[in-house]
Amino acid sequence: MRDPRLNRMAAVIVHYSLEIKPKDLVWMVGEMGALPLMEAIYEQVIRAGGNIKTDFHPPGWDEIFFRYANEDQLKHGCPFSLYNATHCDKRIRIIGSTNTRSLAGVDPIKQALVSQANQVILKQQLQRSAKGELDWIVSLCPTPAGAQEADMGTLDYAHFVYNAAYVDQEDPVSFLKQMEKKQQKMIDYLSTKKELHFQTKYGTDLRVNVSGMKWINSCGKRNYPDGEVFTGPNLDAEDGGVNGVIKYTFPAIWHNTIVEEVELTFTRGVVTRATASKNETFLRAMLDQDEGAKRLGEIAIGTNFNIQRFTSNILFDEKIGGTFHAALGMGYPETGNTNQSALHWDMICDLKESGGEITADGEVIMKDGRFIFLGWPGVE
Repeated sequence: MRDPRLNRMAAVIVHYSLEIKPKDLVWMVGEMGALPLMEAIYEQVIRAGGNIKTDFHPPGWDEIFFRYANEDQLKHGCPFSLYNATHCDKRIRIIGSTNTRSLAGVDPIKQALVSQANQVILKQQLQRSAKGELDWIVSLCPTPAGAQEADMGTLDYAHFVYNAAYVDQEDPVSFLKQMEKKQQKMIDYLSTKKELHFQTKYGTDLRVNVSGMKWINSCGKRNYPDGEVFTGPNLDAEDGGVNGVIKYTFPAIWHNTIVEEVELTFTRGVVTRATASKNETFLRAMLDQDEGAKRLGEIAIGTNFNIQRFTSNILFDEKIGGTFHAALGMGYPETGNTNQSALHWDMICDLKESGGEITADGEVIMKDGRFIFLGWPGVE
């Protein structure tokens, strides 16, 4: 018998997040560990009248590919995936890893080549999304591997996931709508500001120009679980959009590779210095894959205070209430950010334990991981 919380997650994704209607062409991709949630979603899509195509990713196949693929194969962009990205109405991706370290030993140059090959697919999805032609969402099915990565028991991890998604409640959509309302108050305020300033006692001192950019209310329509507001730096500004230093307090993870104690220095919008205490070579390889990888495509503030611990999964970690994250690489066109790259790498900085502060045009909006204004997330 299927866990009723999976049924609730599937219902939220199909009916609230994507609003799937009869004859919608739905493309769902996922790992084999995600099968329980994918099955529940498949059922909901069929019952809603949608036409669904599914792609499963068996465990171990990526390892085989990177071990034996030649350079031409690494540079090959899949035309079938590009076709799906061009023609589908809805795209669903479900995370459900059975081995979160499967690519840890893969040459970063090979990974960069694959990222570049897939850039056209990512770009197509984001451009169609910005035009309102494609709705997409990323979600997660709890697995033992995910629990191990989060340093949690399997049952505790499942409870964590369901709590973050509000599906341990009878009506999770009501919580998502309340999230949307509170985050909209943030956006109404932030949309009038020109510069955000992020500081921590550990050395982060970063100024981001957001003048003229559009803030997005992320409340279960693109990620689920959710809880963030985001925009992109104004890279066309006279100051280059991003200046200063950011020292990330959480490990940065990309393609199953952990990079620890990342420190980036930005000068007029470009990374001019990059260091890490672990896997610095990998970090530099990702930055060097194209010019856009050295610039920020996104700046965001986490608002989900149901998520209060790092799990080594970006879907949750970037939503942690009391954090902010800045993504290297591809920007979201709907924000007004025009950065192009094969990379989109979110890295998270905690503001709770680091004496962190965010100011907007000189006014404090968050102190020690808590918002200042009534009606904002986490403030009654």
